[in-house]
Amino acid sequence: MTGLPYLDAATVARLVPVADAVRILEDALKAGLDPERTPQRPVVELPAGQLLLMPAAAGRYAGVKAATVAPANPGRGLPRIQGTYLLLDGDTLTPLAVMDGIALTSLRTPAVSALAVRHLAGPDARELVVFGSGPQAWGHVLALREVRPLTGVTIVGRDRARAEALAARCRTPGLRTRALYGEQGQEVAEAVAAADLIACCTTARQPLFPGELVRDGVTVVAVGSHEPEARELDGGLVARATLVVEARAAALAEAGDVIQPIRHGTITTHHLAGNLADLVAGRVTVGDGPRVFKGTGMAWEDLVVAAAAYEAWSRTT
Repeated sequence: MTGLPYLDAATVARLVPVADAVRILEDALKAGLDPERTPQRPVVELPAGQLLLMPAAAGRYAGVKAATVAPANPGRGLPRIQGTYLLLDGDTLTPLAVMDGIALTSLRTPAVSALAVRHLAGPDARELVVFGSGPQAWGHVLALREVRPLTGVTIVGRDRARAEALAARCRTPGLRTRALYGEQGQEVAEAVAAADLIACCTTARQPLFPGELVRDGVTVVAVGSHEPEARELDGGLVARATLVVEARAAALAEAGDVIQPIRHGTITTHHLAGNLADLVAGRVTVGDGPRVFKGTGMAWEDLVVAAAAYEAWSRTT
């Protein structure tokens, strides 16, 4: 693999703006990509955390992301999630490029959420509440602004300084922003009750807010967990909602927000309204209650965005 081009984080972000990523993902699904055919990722438990291997093949390309999750890293001043992506030619499996894997994750995860919101949320959704203050929280603000006319953003975080810093970063002309944190429970509840969109981008293992606070017609995306024992939403909210997942197989293996309500008898597998391909194709019937999109992150998403970045890079060299 000597001499392979390396696309760093800044290059990936420049080559594939988030609005383009939303379109690219939607185009792939409309062209027939089936999320259910994506191989399940092995998760290897390590002393320091987890190693995730995410292979996929589609069209002219194949690829694999090796990602690590090290919970102690933030205390060391290091990213909790790190990774590298290897893009391959789909016919010969010849390596084509290496990319910053976390740049892909930081781009495709909010882009997938934005794609779901485009098809689930009301066209006038303006008030957004984001749980979390890390890269995914920031990415979701950027991505959701591309698909809905946001006028207000509330950042809810455990750490006051981080929440306020992200709120300040989000502040632009025409967009009201504020930060809420732990001791402001009543204000958090009021923000959830007033929201049109809610994005959950945390490492929480228990529900972040009472589901009954969420009004009918509100769209909630939950992307913080890929573990059966962790969830950001309570079973009551999931039971009331039109529930869409990236892929049924992946959700039933990894998504605690889905698995735990099934385990407790709150819902059954029939409660899943469809996967992301069904949603894009118009095969999901959206009910009168809340709408929930649960994402765990899938290898096909990395591949589609990595291929787009590589093709854009190739046109400039």
